[in-house]
Amino acid sequence: KPIVSDGAKLDITSGLGNPGNALMMEFDFGAASGYTIAQKDFPVDLPQNYQFTFDLRAEAPVNNFEFKLLDDSGNVFWIKKLNVEYPKVWTKQRIKKRHITFAWGPAGGGEIHAVKKIEFVVSTGTGGKGRVFIDNFKLETINDEAAKTARARFDASSMIKGGNFRIDEQGTLLTNWVAKGEKEWISINFNYLRELGGLVIDWDKNDYATAYDIHLSDDGKDWTTAYTVADGNGGRDYIYLPDKDARVLMIRFKKSSSGKGYGVARLEVKDARFSASANDFYSSIAADSRRGFFPKYFLNQQSYWTVVGTSADTREALINESGTVEVNQLGFSLEPFLFTGNKLVTWTDVSLEQSLENRYLPIPSVKWKYGGLELTIRAFSAGVPGKSLLVLTYTIKNRGGSPPKGKLFVAVRPFQVNPPWQSLNSAGGVARINSVRFENGLLHVQDKMVIPISAPAAFGATNFDSGDITEYLQNGNVPAAQSALDPRGFASGALLFDYDVPSGSSKEFHMVVPFHAWEGSPTPNMRDGADIYVSLALDATVRFWESKLDRIRITLPEFAQPVINTVKSNLAYIFINRDGPGIQPGSRSYNVKDEVKEFIDWYSKYQFPSGKIPCVVDGRGADPTAEHDSHGEFIFAVKQYYNFTKDTSWLRTKFDAIVKTVRYIQSLRAERKTDVYKNGTPQQRALYGLVPESISHEGYSAKPMHSYWDDFFILRGLKDAAAIAGILGERKLEKEFESEAADFRKDLYASMKLAMQNTNINYIPGCAELGDFDATSTTIGVVPAGELGNIPEPELHNTFDRYFKFCTDRKNNAVPWINYTPYEVRTIGTFVYLDQKDRAQELLNYFLKDRRPPAWNQWAEVVWKDSSAPKFIGDMPHTWVGSDFIRSVRSMFVYERERDTALVIGAGLADSWVNDPAGVHVSNLPTYYGNISYGIKKTGKKVSVTLSGDIRLPSGKMVLKSPLSQEFKSVMIGRKKVRKINGKDVVIERLPANVEFTYLHE
Repeated sequence: KPIVSDGAKLDITSGLGNPGNALMMEFDFGAASGYTIAQKDFPVDLPQNYQFTFDLRAEAPVNNFEFKLLDDSGNVFWIKKLNVEYPKVWTKQRIKKRHITFAWGPAGGGEIHAVKKIEFVVSTGTGGKGRVFIDNFKLETINDEAAKTARARFDASSMIKGGNFRIDEQGTLLTNWVAKGEKEWISINFNYLRELGGLVIDWDKNDYATAYDIHLSDDGKDWTTAYTVADGNGGRDYIYLPDKDARVLMIRFKKSSSGKGYGVARLEVKDARFSASANDFYSSIAADSRRGFFPKYFLNQQSYWTVVGTSADTREALINESGTVEVNQLGFSLEPFLFTGNKLVTWTDVSLEQSLENRYLPIPSVKWKYGGLELTIRAFSAGVPGKSLLVLTYTIKNRGGSPPKGKLFVAVRPFQVNPPWQSLNSAGGVARINSVRFENGLLHVQDKMVIPISAPAAFGATNFDSGDITEYLQNGNVPAAQSALDPRGFASGALLFDYDVPSGSSKEFHMVVPFHAWEGSPTPNMRDGADIYVSLALDATVRFWESKLDRIRITLPEFAQPVINTVKSNLAYIFINRDGPGIQPGSRSYNVKDEVKEFIDWYSKYQFPSGKIPCVVDGRGADPTAEHDSHGEFIFAVKQYYNFTKDTSWLRTKFDAIVKTVRYIQSLRAERKTDVYKNGTPQQRALYGLVPESISHEGYSAKPMHSYWDDFFILRGLKDAAAIAGILGERKLEKEFESEAADFRKDLYASMKLAMQNTNINYIPGCAELGDFDATSTTIGVVPAGELGNIPEPELHNTFDRYFKFCTDRKNNAVPWINYTPYEVRTIGTFVYLDQKDRAQELLNYFLKDRRPPAWNQWAEVVWKDSSAPKFIGDMPHTWVGSDFIRSVRSMFVYERERDTALVIGAGLADSWVNDPAGVHVSNLPTYYGNISYGIKKTGKKVSVTLSGDIRLPSGKMVLKSPLSQEFKSVMIGRKKVRKINGKDVVIERLPANVEFTYLHE
């Protein structure tokens, strides 16, 4: 039967098969992102080992292909192939047991033993429409017993005797075969159908094959050519044979290096794990190679990176912590090496330092230190969206004690910066280079161009079989060939720059990589003009980012300035990750408005006809996955933009979309307002009036739940919808939406109390079913939902008391932990709102220590205790985390308190900031009521606060928090002594104002 996501279509019929009739899936994603599924009942117990086989062809654009097995408990197991170029002719597909992994479900992992249903799935890669044909589907048992008893047989065209030849019984390891003819062959009959992954061949140093073919056969009669080497260079050859099966393996030698025959010192047949993927293949090679010759992720070590790009452009680059640059998504990388003192110096031989221009601008650098020699790699994006350029500068500086002469290599390598375990929507690790050539001063790699505006002394290219580029660089040279083709996509090359840098001097080398089409400028080999070109481009880029990031000035003591630098850097990363109008909201509270408006205008176009707001919109369209927070978030975003701009005309243009969204929310609630939820079991009644279960920001992807995260955003949206209706004079809808919000609030807290009772807990749960503890999710109820004072107490305070204890124990390693997600940075703001600034400051300092690397002012989505662990870390920099950090830090300086409509100032300032002679200075910080500026200076026991701005006084007035944690003795506004509130607060009714606090202690 067909199963489709919102907006997608699927017809399942029969089509021309191979032979006969085949299953035909005719799909159309329209403008949406999603999936189309052909599901079939297929009850079967799986054998101990097995494979599924079927024939596949398609008339379809590039999209993902999935094969799923479902059991009767709701567990899903799958193989998912990303961005598949579907074959146009019938092609045999084999899916073996080892290919199938757990996807989701209550089991949480393991293997599937009994299948209930199978699914063929086409999910969006590029989207569009097409037809996929599937025929001859079979489940086959694989007999593992044959491998245990089979004995291999070796044959050869000839062999010189007395050479200590050996081969083991399984045919896995062969040593010391020598033959003197030019046309020779060897074969190994395994006597069963064996899974292969590849070969590793060590040649005689004088007599090796420069050309040979590898043939495979299932029966010793019919052969396929599995691999061809045309230009071998001896030494050790790695043969890539992914997903191959053979009973017999044959190597036919066609050309000898010496013309005197061949010597195979060692040949090892590798199993399927050797080349389960191209990444596994290179990991095997890296394990045999000198450390530093390959990216460290091939050695199972984490590698961190940051992004380089232009605001609103669709193309970006990555630079990792060792200075390797991935020039575009899924693309090749440029990796530096030094050759000095007759040694090739790699990332592992140097000490590394990372930095940003002016400590916060998104212009990253990496510095190598090797003796007295320094190499600094700087990357930035110049130009405008659609015409931007990646500009790379390699600066060599001799601080003394190092030879003045040497070589800089910039290698072109078929590797991404993104590690292999980064595989959510695309696979990291190996990137394809089928073609590389140097022509007329321009380096062409695939469809990209690298422009060395500083002329190299030489360039050389190599295909995989002629040796990896590091085999040449270790000898201080590059290959002679100016181009290379590699059918497997493993070609590489290197630019060579000679340097002569006496002690105390430096030398720069520059290159440019157009993110889009090259328009003839800059040109290669600009000589002295290269430095001028880069200097001007850098200056323009710096001025652009300063204009974006310095609209607000918050100055703290030097030791605390990384807080503000991190805010600015993450705002920049949000801009860079912006594809056209697509942006992470969160920047509006830092005086960025146009981009926010563009984002909302763009996103609203993807509202479904039902009124549903998609959880994600990307290049594939609107994602139909149910995450019910998105509906409230959309309305909240619209209201937030209005709060900072007061643009009523624009607000009116969004009102129809808001009404549609509320109607959709009402339809969702109606599903949980039936009699079974009103009068059913306590567990059912805990769901009454809520929105239905969802995966909820992926927190419940294993099994959807009734998430209070969703509900808090729904409540936020309903409140804002009512407020917007009031602003626009829509009184009838205003009253209706106010009533809807009040009704939902009643049901939400009734659910929450019943859920806590059902699960016997004394904290706010993450969802209505589980009694799960998720304080990071509960933060949403405080802000932005604005429900402090309504959320059940003491359970709310219990929640954050428990969280803070756990976080402190984790920080001190008093509890076992493996990882965490730095979405937790939003708890910094929560403790500010709870008037617990000491806790907020402690968390601030804790999370700042987990920026990786710290100088790049960024977080990944996952922080691992072992920073070198080869584990998935999500996006980096993660701009959702970054926007949460921005909001939390803002709350320390100013926030709008919903319950009494007050503007709260200075609620999270650290005593150490105030006590420092530099003080605290805030200029032009936007609020709902206008911009505010203030300065804080301490002298002895007195702290003076000078406030100014164009604030329109809210009904709850302005509340100035005591700058220091200790209770103050007295306070003066101007020359007037005023009363204090709670020993901590002072009410300000007009600006400008000069406030002086007097404390008991210095």
